[in-house]
Amino acid sequence: MDNHEIGSDGLDALRERALHEAERIAEALVFASSEPVAGKLIAGKLPEGVSLDGVMARLADRYAPRGINLVRVGDAWAFRTAADLGFLIRRDESEVKKLSRAGLEVLSTIAYHQPVTRAEIEDVRGVATSKGTLDVLLESGWVRMRGRRRSPGRPVTYGTTVAFLDHFGLEDLRDLPGMDELKGAGLLSGRVPSNFQPPVTPGNDDLSDDEDPITQMDLEELGLLTPMGEADD
Repeated sequence: MDNHEIGSDGLDALRERALHEAERIAEALVFASSEPVAGKLIAGKLPEGVSLDGVMARLADRYAPRGINLVRVGDAWAFRTAADLGFLIRRDESEVKKLSRAGLEVLSTIAYHQPVTRAEIEDVRGVATSKGTLDVLLESGWVRMRGRRRSPGRPVTYGTTVAFLDHFGLEDLRDLPGMDELKGAGLLSGRVPSNFQPPVTPGNDDLSDDEDPITQMDLEELGLLTPMGEADD
């Protein structure tokens, strides 16, 4: 039976059935995960020819008026409590260690300037950055080592993670607060030059032209792996 024999109404019914089944698959994958689920993983499970963006948009619309919403986190998806009901939820899980002022400054510098090296962080802040501060941010899961800069010494570059976006309710880095929002929150003083603008952050985690990926040899050199390739305790 070809498409002409099925008829337009029949084709529409088949498409709707395929979309409905795709929604159920996507819903199950996201619901079963405690972490945001990568779009590529979801797309690989959907019926052939079904658009991931279309399916997730339909699913997000269906959950929009509910107490749980489907939200995009970078290139991943997660179910989260609706923003207006968040005050009702009491978190019982352990909280990330409260960051010091230095930790917050370093995190902000990384978020707005990534990919950024330790020396560049220090240049922005005007003070030295301790290894301990970076270690706390790495342990929190909000910051990661991105790669190595193609410059003398091949310094490590740092960037934020999907967990950072998820914690602060951001879809991607372009949702970071702009000038007006930062001023309104009292995070910028009135002495900031009128032509000052926060750096434009990338919308994805792709390595830049002057970055190389971190290899196993790099991890061994940084003390994150033993020479045999096993993670240090």
